[in-house]
Amino acid sequence: MIAYVFPGQGAQFVCMGQSLYQTSDLAKKYFEQANDILGFRITDLMFSGTAEELKQTRVTQPAIFLHSVIAALCQPNLKPDMVAGHSLGEFSALVCNGALSFEDGLMLVSKRAEAMQKACEVAPSTMAAILGLEDDVVERICAEVNQTAVVVAANFNCPGQVVISGSVEGVQLACDAMKAAGAKRAMSLVVSGAFHSPFMEPARAELAKAIEQTTLKAPVCPVYQNVSAKPFSESSQIKANLIAQLTAPVRWTQSVRQMAADGAVKFVECGPGNVLQGLIKKIDKTLEASGL
Repeated sequence: MIAYVFPGQGAQFVCMGQSLYQTSDLAKKYFEQANDILGFRITDLMFSGTAEELKQTRVTQPAIFLHSVIAALCQPNLKPDMVAGHSLGEFSALVCNGALSFEDGLMLVSKRAEAMQKACEVAPSTMAAILGLEDDVVERICAEVNQTAVVVAANFNCPGQVVISGSVEGVQLACDAMKAAGAKRAMSLVVSGAFHSPFMEPARAELAKAIEQTTLKAPVCPVYQNVSAKPFSESSQIKANLIAQLTAPVRWTQSVRQMAADGAVKFVECGPGNVLQGLIKKIDKTLEASGL
């Protein structure tokens, strides 16, 4: 069985999507449609913008979504048995399994990006990557620190790599405690705010309205969603999980393991970069992982 997987924020790079635009008439059609939907030429930023411009959440998220989805939709034999996406990538996954239309997916991602950007500006917050500790140790330390300052486990990326998220104070206290507990590294990340934490509650509430007003069709295959790492095909459950995702952790390790347990032997990453391929090999060396 083949699983198609889609990256999240951080996979962007200068000139992303340009070769797709130049070599495929279908891709060019989708990109130009996206420019019209968004009301600005995001292709100009993707193809010739600076790294700094691409880091703006309002640009980053739709840009990664577009690169990922268009790369997948331009494949003549796109027949996934299951799909999953890392955070933002979950929206790309839902377009490619037929649950979301291209237009609705792009509008939701654009609204999600704007809502998250606004939430980041409400209060100072940050994230950090913790390397070399077991997941349960990271969760325990976060729970202890969280009694005095906000910090939570945000991304379970692969064994020994968990990203934490919260207030500047909470993340710093947690990093100190992680190092004392034997973490190989506890690195602050250059991000605009604390994604997948309580700081995203205003964005969650704002995005919920848009998601509930959006039509989801019956998907051609299950989507393994971040909040529980389980497969879903029913629209009301998919919507509820998409809404919860903004303040809940991304359970990527668990998602890949569940997909493998359900029969996936080949994982195809659709989108910019190869981050997910690397994570998948760290989660299970027996799995085949490649890009488009």
